[in-house]
Amino acid sequence: MISPGDLWTVCYTVAGISVVVTVAGLIAVRLLAARSVATNLTIIAAVTVLATSAGAVMIAQKMFISRADLDVVMAVVVIGGIAGFVVALLVGRRVSKSSRLLLGAVQEVGRNGEYVAPEAVLPAELAGLSDALAAAHHRLAEARDRERALEASRRELVAWVSHDLRTPLAGLRAMAEALEDGVVTDRPTVSRYHTQIRKETDRLTLMIDDLFELSRIHAGALRLIKRQVELGELIGEALTSAEPLARAKGVQLRGFAAASPPVLVDTAEVGRALRNLVTNAIRHTPAHGSVEVLGDEGAGMARVSVSDSCGGIPAEHLPRVFDVAFRGQPARTPGPDEGAGLGLSIARGIIEAHSGRIGVRNVGPGCQFAIWLPVARNGVLARQVAG
Repeated sequence: MISPGDLWTVCYTVAGISVVVTVAGLIAVRLLAARSVATNLTIIAAVTVLATSAGAVMIAQKMFISRADLDVVMAVVVIGGIAGFVVALLVGRRVSKSSRLLLGAVQEVGRNGEYVAPEAVLPAELAGLSDALAAAHHRLAEARDRERALEASRRELVAWVSHDLRTPLAGLRAMAEALEDGVVTDRPTVSRYHTQIRKETDRLTLMIDDLFELSRIHAGALRLIKRQVELGELIGEALTSAEPLARAKGVQLRGFAAASPPVLVDTAEVGRALRNLVTNAIRHTPAHGSVEVLGDEGAGMARVSVSDSCGGIPAEHLPRVFDVAFRGQPARTPGPDEGAGLGLSIARGIIEAHSGRIGVRNVGPGCQFAIWLPVARNGVLARQVAG
């Protein structure tokens, strides 16, 4: 049985040797930090074998272990060391191979623009890194898609400006020159030219206002002053504003707000979005048709739907209805007195700025636009909205 003194001798001797070998191993790892994982793991295995071997030799000398016993101990240490080296090399090679596979997958992104995770089973850390890379690539792909869509919108906006602004300006200039040069002198024609100039000026003013609003939305500069308001109030204001246009076209306009909580919104901006939807529905509904505005609650959000009798939107055009200056054919061909195609884009920008969403679908004799807004609180009674 080993004495306490001998045990103490063994402990401090092995501890001292282990400290020296460990420091040497750390220096080696630091110097070879840029080398492969297999090299670093081999150094770790070597530190273990050296510390054990040196400790066995020193203990044998201090405790006068026989040469035969020392040979047995060293044989055991060497065999164990070889096993450690083999395991370290295998693990290092596996990690190195997994790293190369991951590096190859990343390099492929530069060639084909798509990240494909390696099919081999990766160590947990590298598997987590691969998942993170896949998620980052997905987000970058979405960002690129949004950038392409935004660039397409910019091109459409330039085309819109060149057409829908320059065309009426050319007409205004022609009428102004006719009046200035005395080409038109009879009072009825002069009066008609003056009226037309005023109408075109008003139309251009509205177009520029829409363009300015859209630029604020795209720039993220839309400042919202929110307050609690009931859906009935928003719907009522939209119907009141659109009533003259509906009467002039012979379109029946009605609205209703069911029991739903109020919403916390910028009433001016959301009112503008809702008016855009209602006005758009009236413009594309034939005479004697109807437009219905309904407010209710569902899935924890307040909803306002605008249903018309436009004849529907072609299925291939539905995804692009809210794009800048998009005009679907044939159901929504604009007339001479209609907008330039920015109203729905503005409505989408306003609703999304309120953390809401907007959508469209074909329903019955026409289509239905719907907006969803976060509710403010519960307990609002149903009310009928005049329209």
